[in-house]
Amino acid sequence: MLSGVKVKSLRRFADERGFFSEIMRVDWKDLLGEDRLVQANLSISYPGIVRAWHRHERGQVDYFVVLRGALKICAYDDETRELTEVISTGYNLQVVRVPGHYWHGFKVIGYEPAMLVYFVNRLYDYDDPDEVRRPWNDPAIVPLSINGRRDDPRVGKPWDWFYPPHK
Repeated sequence: MLSGVKVKSLRRFADERGFFSEIMRVDWKDLLGEDRLVQANLSISYPGIVRAWHRHERGQVDYFVVLRGALKICAYDDETRELTEVISTGYNLQVVRVPGHYWHGFKVIGYEPAMLVYFVNRLYDYDDPDEVRRPWNDPAIVPLSINGRRDDPRVGKPWDWFYPPHK
């Protein structure tokens, strides 16, 4: 994984009524380090939608929790041309930490809308947003490794969010 990208599995406490899960705690230092979360956001996206690419240049870190549906979450480093890809679903709860200096985004995979809650360590500034964007299909994003692997057939080609998942 790219440095600073982390995935933390979340526990479900189930009984005959349903289940309960903590999705963020200030004492999760293994995930948060010294970050202090200041804002929570909800995003709902329809099947096949890609929301990419953007990054934050003033220190924002994003913490993604997929509550429903499934996402392919990616982070890309322009300097090393490494890409980290995480599949996250509402069935397997986890927090995905993405340092904002990486280009990042996601694609909804599967056949249902995805519900995403994400936490950030910087308040959104409506007048001066900490966000730089590039097209979701930018041909300049060409990973030299994906999740540390150089033998992935997608390596060395412009990133294709719609590359078939089967091998």
